[in-house]
Amino acid sequence: MEKTRSIHQTITDSIVAAIENGAAKDWQMPWHQGAAIARPTNIETRRRYSGINIVALWAASQNLGFSSGTWGTFRQWKNAGASIRKGAKASFVVFSISITVDGEADTEAGEVQDAPRPRFVAKATPVFNADQIDGWSEPTLEIRSSAEIDEHAEAIVRATSARIESGGSRACYVPSLDLIRLPRLETFTGTPTSSATEAYYSTLFHELTHWTAPAHRCDRDLSGTFGSEAYAIEELVAELGAAFLCADIGISSAPRVDHTDYIASWLKCLKTDNRVIFRAAAQASKAATFILSKPAPT
Repeated sequence: MEKTRSIHQTITDSIVAAIENGAAKDWQMPWHQGAAIARPTNIETRRRYSGINIVALWAASQNLGFSSGTWGTFRQWKNAGASIRKGAKASFVVFSISITVDGEADTEAGEVQDAPRPRFVAKATPVFNADQIDGWSEPTLEIRSSAEIDEHAEAIVRATSARIESGGSRACYVPSLDLIRLPRLETFTGTPTSSATEAYYSTLFHELTHWTAPAHRCDRDLSGTFGSEAYAIEELVAELGAAFLCADIGISSAPRVDHTDYIASWLKCLKTDNRVIFRAAAQASKAATFILSKPAPT
């Protein structure tokens, strides 16, 4: 079992490797791969993983060549009547558990200054992908038409009531105006992993993630200037937020050429601080949840 102290490094190293490998293959990040079209799902609970675990399992899928998005622990696969192939290497997911920390004593007065308080620590759990399993078959998924998927994506956008100005050649969020600017759909082109329409909504969801930053929404700092670490991290949050939203809808998150400039900054941040990707993924999950929580307009 990975120690709590080292699991952050283990997962960060896996994500760094996936980013570096993807950069050599037409800038395909872990969240642009085929297995990333849906959020990773647990075999037993059928619940989708969240936060850092989405990125960690997408990275593992890219690094190890998995095509399935279904994962489970040794026990869960056994309960499903399946077996893990000999020599299969585990990947890791992380969960926070609460422990009680004793209060600190005042050595002069001989009294406890603080009452016992809860503290959250990371607990690592090894999991295996369905591609590493014998005796189990992936269930047939319901296939929705492109029109249904597009309609779902558009309904999510409408529900936010975000101000979106269509036209021009550059996508951006303007904090001073609380406005998203986005090129028209017909100006987008497809990529090896996404259609033109998917590229359009992937870009729109990226800007919508930025749109969640103000204090009355998700409260993130947008004061970082271009080229700064804070700016690069906010771009990473937006990349992940868009990928999470695309995965929920069932469309591919398209690579954006303008964001290849950030990859070196992302790698530098991740290699310097092994908790950066954990914080970015948590903020991206919060943003995606905020966007998806908006009721459909009546």
